[in-house]
Amino acid sequence: MSTAHRLRQWLDTDFPSQEGLDNLRFYKYAAVDKSYVTKYILSHYWNWAITLFPLWIAPNLITLIGLFFMMFNVCLVYIYSNDFVGTEAPSWIYLSFAVGLWLYSTFDNVDGKQARRTGTSSPLGELFDHGCDALNTTYVAILQAAALGLGHSTLTIVLFITTMVGFYLSTAEEYYTGVLYLGYVNGPTEGIIVTCVAFLWTWLYGVASWHIPLDSVSSLAWLANFLPAGMTAAEVFVWGLFAFFVVTHCTVVFHSIYTACREKGLDIGEAASQSILPMAVFAAAQYYWSMSSYSIVMKDGHFFLFALANGTLFGWMASSIILAHLTRSPFPNLLAMVAPVVVMAVFVNAPAMLGVKLISDHFELVLLWTELGVYVSIYGIWVILVIDGFCRYLGIQCLVISRNKTSPGRQDAMLNAEEQGVPPTTETDASQYHTF
Repeated sequence: MSTAHRLRQWLDTDFPSQEGLDNLRFYKYAAVDKSYVTKYILSHYWNWAITLFPLWIAPNLITLIGLFFMMFNVCLVYIYSNDFVGTEAPSWIYLSFAVGLWLYSTFDNVDGKQARRTGTSSPLGELFDHGCDALNTTYVAILQAAALGLGHSTLTIVLFITTMVGFYLSTAEEYYTGVLYLGYVNGPTEGIIVTCVAFLWTWLYGVASWHIPLDSVSSLAWLANFLPAGMTAAEVFVWGLFAFFVVTHCTVVFHSIYTACREKGLDIGEAASQSILPMAVFAAAQYYWSMSSYSIVMKDGHFFLFALANGTLFGWMASSIILAHLTRSPFPNLLAMVAPVVVMAVFVNAPAMLGVKLISDHFELVLLWTELGVYVSIYGIWVILVIDGFCRYLGIQCLVISRNKTSPGRQDAMLNAEEQGVPPTTETDASQYHTF
């Protein structure tokens, strides 16, 4: 008896539903990547990189190995720089950050090519890829905060939340439009390159170089006319990322969702309350919890734990959206998922709001560890059930290339799709799908 079967018996659930699995017959991946860097440079690099992988390795295994590079570097942060200041950290870890992120990006972009080479493209590939990308948003933010020496500061939480919200909005946009859109300058391409360059800079010149006032550097003195006095490169990096996110990303996503809702006859207010509101609440709750003067998160240096706990929750949220997209299900109830974070934000700020302290510092730390354990467990169970459901329905294996690639259930689904004029399941080149 498999682990997934035991879980289904224990939980008394048929999740994901048969109706949702049957809707996989409508699956057709669509994406647009306008980046010139992708088109003229990276696409050729990925075409070469895929030739290094043997045909027996499963596409999802490539994705997972890529994620392990990032997890390894997150462990380095915990060991050498969990204060996010980095004064005692060896310089080589920042080189490891750059190599790890570049390898993650490479593996994340060749997995789809491997699926096409081996004839194993499936909806599970998109879900698996996107789920790993969702977790990686947290890992990238942790590495960036460590490499820039942001410490336990406002810049750290702004960087963390901005990266998370940016990925979330792209996921919500794809749910409503059916298309993953990446602009001429986007995070998954240019953003990764800039971040890798930042990691290499820290490796060569140290964390302290990010905190030298730019107006004190003779060659950069002209920037004083455009920037506040004493502004550092670390501040420019974070606030520049935030400004780019607000001006370019948010406006495009909101317009796309609005247009898609009008074309499909959906209630725009309802769509916003289902998709935009939960993330806004989640972002605000994280900010007011972590930045509260009564919380231990920043005051006592527990951002690393905070980021892992809430990043795991975010991975579950984003994966739930992409599952709903693939199975043509209603948008998931994310407000219920983020409710514990909202409660924690209220609890730690109770002295300011109610004049009474509801939880001690020690109890808050216990709750942080509990949150991490609970969300890892819930998300882990969710992943097992979903992957098992997809694999059984499609007649495939997640991390191994099956000899029998098509199950009777999948054959019936594809025949039904043809009868209804729906194209069979397809998946485009992974170079079009590389989010972080």
